[in-house]
Amino acid sequence: MVQNYKNDVILSVEHLKTYFYQKRNQEPIRAVDDVSFQIIRGSITAIVGQSGSGKSVTSMSIFNLVDSPGKIVGGSIVLNGKNLLKLSNRERNKIYGKEVTMIFQEPASALNPVVKVKKQMLEMIFLHQKMNRNVALEKCREALKRVNLKDTNTILEKYPFELSGGMCQRIMIAMAIVSNADLLIADEPTTALDLTVQAVVLNEIKKLRDAGMSIMLITHDLGIVAQMADYVYVMNDGKIVESGNVFDIFDHPQHEYTKTLLGAAEEKQEVMV
Repeated sequence: MVQNYKNDVILSVEHLKTYFYQKRNQEPIRAVDDVSFQIIRGSITAIVGQSGSGKSVTSMSIFNLVDSPGKIVGGSIVLNGKNLLKLSNRERNKIYGKEVTMIFQEPASALNPVVKVKKQMLEMIFLHQKMNRNVALEKCREALKRVNLKDTNTILEKYPFELSGGMCQRIMIAMAIVSNADLLIADEPTTALDLTVQAVVLNEIKKLRDAGMSIMLITHDLGIVAQMADYVYVMNDGKIVESGNVFDIFDHPQHEYTKTLLGAAEEKQEVMV
């Protein structure tokens, strides 16, 4: 059962199953296998696990982006009281970008490489918000400055293929800022960023939370979890193996997998010191 931390839940995932089918008569790969969790409104909730644990497939399932041979075979994904799996594509598209937005692990694949940054950011705004174009452009510039992209006019006129992976990642975060969504799903948001820019980005995510946005943070980095999260779900082999507030997880881990993750993080920290 999902642990109820508070009553004000923005996202409730119950018994989600996303399987990948290979050859006929073979057992499917159970990438997400009976997963349940909640995101509390106004919180940062981390889904943590090593590569292959199923955490990114979980986020892709929320956005209905699981391609064949993958398939969502069971469960519910309830956002603001609406079960996304029961809605039509048209109904879901009205929600994506307005009520929930996402920073993808591979920003280059999420941004259209042959459409200028300006057009993509403006489309994000105009999709669900009525606003004067000049006001919207200023909003884009402010968001880019917040993620340490200060030459905003130049950036807006660039195509994503002209930018580094780290810059594309920051543009995705700027797009999340201008979306004004209720929930942000951030899948490894600091990938390809140096430590200085990483700190800027994480601080901006905290500011979004402080401004009322709920955050689902997907990461393998327990240092980021300790710094950012209010609640934590630990995922391994497609299942949630442990959950709790961040202090309980770090101070009193119960599952052996959680203890292993924490031990590996401590060893890494000792090597770096």
